[in-house]
Amino acid sequence: MRYCGIDLHSNNSVVVVTDETDKVLLSRRCRNELAKILALLAPHRAELARVVVESTYNWYWLVDGLMAEGYDVRLANTVAMKRYDGLKHSDDETDAAHLAHMLRLGILPTGYIHPPAERALRDLARKRVQLVRSRTQHMLAVENILARSTGSRPSAAAIKRLAPADIGTLGLAADVALAVQANLAVITTLNLEIGRIEARLLESVKLRPDYAWLKTIPGIGEVLAIVIMLETGDVTRFARIGNFASYARCVDSARYSNGRKKGEGNTKNGNAYLVWAFVEAANFARRYSDEAKRFFERKKAKTNSVVATKALAHKLARASYHMLKEGQPFDVKRCFV
Repeated sequence: MRYCGIDLHSNNSVVVVTDETDKVLLSRRCRNELAKILALLAPHRAELARVVVESTYNWYWLVDGLMAEGYDVRLANTVAMKRYDGLKHSDDETDAAHLAHMLRLGILPTGYIHPPAERALRDLARKRVQLVRSRTQHMLAVENILARSTGSRPSAAAIKRLAPADIGTLGLAADVALAVQANLAVITTLNLEIGRIEARLLESVKLRPDYAWLKTIPGIGEVLAIVIMLETGDVTRFARIGNFASYARCVDSARYSNGRKKGEGNTKNGNAYLVWAFVEAANFARRYSDEAKRFFERKKAKTNSVVATKALAHKLARASYHMLKEGQPFDVKRCFV
């Protein structure tokens, strides 16, 4: 059997094929063109067990293309990988060979490959998050301009109601007024695009059972249900509930031995969008659910509000896992027993 490791870069890739003894049979750098990479793999295809591609920002085209051609592809989780302790020097060829070696041994940490259509929908939801954050920045800019110019800091609600025609009534200098108008114009455009994206997302998921189950959790509305569902993907890929909670960054990353803290794990492991969604859900849940509020207050009394919010987010993440896996609505007694 043979194994292929591909070290993917922005405009080129290093392709390495090894045998069962880790002997390098092919090591070639080529441009990021699917046809060229397929041509390199063709002589080895009959004996090629699997292909592993490094998980970089631009892996979609390569993984999708290889899978479409019938190759068994794995996506390497580079954050979770550890280098050999004795490996003092490294280059792209070594990286690719290392990927193939770990693939052969069956110890390669891998990432989940969303189906292309689902991935596109998930990325659209991520685009919404990006636009909302951009809108917040422009709203804060308007707040700061008006605070500097008038001595009064308007609320977010007041800025949302602010129309271009209102700017002339604020007594601002011409250049200052122009700056505010620029921010408001961008906010108007962002509102339009955010609305379009939300409509498309809702139309795509509104009939899915998983979406309906998640919306039964107090604190989770349309947007959070969409984010949690799309970022989770196939929940059965998580063998245990702890795996899901870790992926959602709802567990402590500290390492302990003999009751003593030995250090921190990588707090960036997992999914940043899921932890955001569950923390947001926790903040809403304690407002609308008596049980969630009582749980939060008990934790807060022993620790602080940040730790209590994270603990509530962990509770909601665990509940979401069971609901998605069992196809059941939220059970408040089961969650907060």
